[in-house]
Amino acid sequence: MKRYGYLWEDIIDFDNLVKAHYNAKRGKSWYKEVKMVESDTYYYIDQIHGMLVDKTYNVSPYKVFVRKESGKERVISKLPYYPDRIIQWALVQIIEPVFIRNFITDTYSAIPEKGIHYGLKRLHKALQNKEETKYCLKFDIKKYYQSISHLLLKKSLRRLFKDQDLLWLLDKTIDSVEGDFGIPIGNYTSQYFGNFFLSGLDHYIKEKKDHYFYARYMDDVVIFHRNKKYLNYLRKDIDWYLAAKLNLTMKENWQVFPTFARGVDFLGYRSFGDYTLLRKATANRFKSKMLAIKEDKCIGFSKENCVASYSGWLKWCDSHRLRNKYLVPAREVIYANNI
Repeated sequence: MKRYGYLWEDIIDFDNLVKAHYNAKRGKSWYKEVKMVESDTYYYIDQIHGMLVDKTYNVSPYKVFVRKESGKERVISKLPYYPDRIIQWALVQIIEPVFIRNFITDTYSAIPEKGIHYGLKRLHKALQNKEETKYCLKFDIKKYYQSISHLLLKKSLRRLFKDQDLLWLLDKTIDSVEGDFGIPIGNYTSQYFGNFFLSGLDHYIKEKKDHYFYARYMDDVVIFHRNKKYLNYLRKDIDWYLAAKLNLTMKENWQVFPTFARGVDFLGYRSFGDYTLLRKATANRFKSKMLAIKEDKCIGFSKENCVASYSGWLKWCDSHRLRNKYLVPAREVIYANNI
């Protein structure tokens, strides 16, 4: 693995810090802190520049809250806009290309232009070869973000970066969480740390193991092969790698199954090769919200934004019946109310 240096000057460059502010403030112009920085941008950016040059920056206390997503409770840790989120943007703007060069083609999370739909296209292309994708191994990691070892993450980052000033800032960010494990969901840097931490597993499987297609979206993994027994062997090997190399545990609900009989639940859709359906949980939420709009009982969400969002989801799958039964009537109600 190539090690990168001489990045610190680019991170603390005044223009990079100004750019970080403008990127970080998108969609947040009403924040008090954003308005504060906007009132005298160059003064506040100069303050951040001084904190980094003098190494006086310390990560601010987190505001922690719980958010429910798809029936799961997620602990979200939020940092103040100034100076923390601006600094994280300044950091990522410079190191993101380095991370991306280290990632394999088929890892999709936290990579520009390589999100869900890019991954779905790659998956559909792989499934055209029905013999080689006859069986699927699917698994994810138990409490992934909370289980990432600070020590192992720092060691991994030192194999990629040799710039001591940069490593100081990366260590500050990692150590902002008490204890020896866990990176906070909510930090801009966490999605890059989380993706990078498993990149060793990606290269291990892609370069040393026999498989037809391997893909990962953060800690959600699918692997295809023509032989079911081989995938069961591979699952045990991956279990060993996670425990021995990364101090992680595979969730107990891993599965090896016939691909085309059950479909592959990955990236928000169920892919069967010849056709694709919306994931059941997503479809149920979609139906519930469209019915609420139709009956004028929607609470806590924008009708127009909701319809537009789900319309985007549906265009990537076989959804003719869902669209006509739920989406079209909801649109008609919105249109009638706006006349």
